[in-house]
Amino acid sequence: MPTPQPSTPAAHDGYIDLYEAKKKIYPRAIGGLFTRWRWALVWLTQIVFYGLPWFQWGGRQMVLFDLGARRFYLFGLVLYPQDFIYLTGLLIISALSLFLFTAVAGRLWCGFACPQTVYTEIFLWIERRIEGDRSARMRLDRGPWSLDKLWRKALKQTAWIAVALWTGFTFVGYFVPIRQLAPQLLALQGTWQIFWVGFYGFATYGFAGHMREQVCKYMCPYARFQSAMFDKDTLIVTYDTPRGEPRGARGKKAQAQGLGDCIDCGLCVQVCPTGIDIRGGLQYECIGCGMCVDACNSVMDKVHLPRGLVRYATQNGMRQAWSSAQMLRRVLRPRVLVYGTVLLALCIAMLASLATRTPLKVDVVRDRAALARLVEGGQIENIYRLQVMNATEGPRRYRIEAQGLPQVRVASEPEVDVGPAESRWVPVRLRAPYGAAPAGSHAVRFEVREVDGTAQVSEKSVFLVPR
Repeated sequence: MPTPQPSTPAAHDGYIDLYEAKKKIYPRAIGGLFTRWRWALVWLTQIVFYGLPWFQWGGRQMVLFDLGARRFYLFGLVLYPQDFIYLTGLLIISALSLFLFTAVAGRLWCGFACPQTVYTEIFLWIERRIEGDRSARMRLDRGPWSLDKLWRKALKQTAWIAVALWTGFTFVGYFVPIRQLAPQLLALQGTWQIFWVGFYGFATYGFAGHMREQVCKYMCPYARFQSAMFDKDTLIVTYDTPRGEPRGARGKKAQAQGLGDCIDCGLCVQVCPTGIDIRGGLQYECIGCGMCVDACNSVMDKVHLPRGLVRYATQNGMRQAWSSAQMLRRVLRPRVLVYGTVLLALCIAMLASLATRTPLKVDVVRDRAALARLVEGGQIENIYRLQVMNATEGPRRYRIEAQGLPQVRVASEPEVDVGPAESRWVPVRLRAPYGAAPAGSHAVRFEVREVDGTAQVSEKSVFLVPR
């Protein structure tokens, strides 16, 4: 009689393996409406991303975040670190847009425009072109190493690395003038530029080439808190359970057998980039890309059944058998209206602020080495340093004046020339008659205005009168 073997943890009822080994997903290519939309956004986003740094505007790069010079060029705008409020506004608008789109139609961003989705689709396209369709890729990975497998794998990795490095190069080109960056890298100059190109290239290669759905499922926080923005009137990818069940392979007498419309072909699972079965209900791994909708519709066409077994619908609509029009009418519900109103107000406010902003920035710094001193003619002198920033594309001449104390005047050169998109530190001496004000500190105001122009900025400081 054999000796009983000790039971393993997996033998106990209810045991759950928390560390399941990763199973590679082989998404199948499919055609359809949502696939075309997805590829349209891939083309749109990548044409903008790869092409924008190469365009010029007034002799400079059209979009450039020059961290070294502390200048940010956006088309005709020249922004300084003091304009950080616009970046804050842009981030708030982006967050509210994400909330609005999610409340209306789930994870549209994830499924169609997220960089992880876009680059995964590009890398998958390269893989399909070199290794073949889903079944061919699976056979290639399971088979032994051969000359055919070696050259296909090598070519795929080479193509992936080339795309990843070009992506890293383009990304760094938004922070370093891209027309200067290319010859620098070819000459192996610029240590930090080489590092960041390699870093972002490696991240693209790793995330889109190897990690893929793991990034969406385990690394991205959006999948974890998306449920807080969903409600029962949010459009999501759903499976029509009453219509599809009981599922099963159908023959000529399928209806007589009492089967639902789902023929259990598994195509909806094969095309899913995250490898889930949408027939199991809404899952946090679902990125709302609609690939399963295209797959199921193609099968329904072949078996001559109505489309829509898997479709975009709402939970209320599915439960109450609403039509598409009835579900769409529920889009304009209170939370969507609130999101939309706040988002519209923020966009209008930001555009109005950009349109009316003064293209001149001034910072005042007191000279701490000489707080106040008596000079010839019984005058009290304070010394300051003014940083005058020209936020236009042409040279400007500015006049500096002072107000706030009786008979206070600018004793240094009152006018200063500043080049296009240039920042210049200007030493300024203020003088006032002794006895014009009691001892102590007094508020003064610098008025910097454009000569032959309308730009004007006022900055406060203090004038010290010694005892």
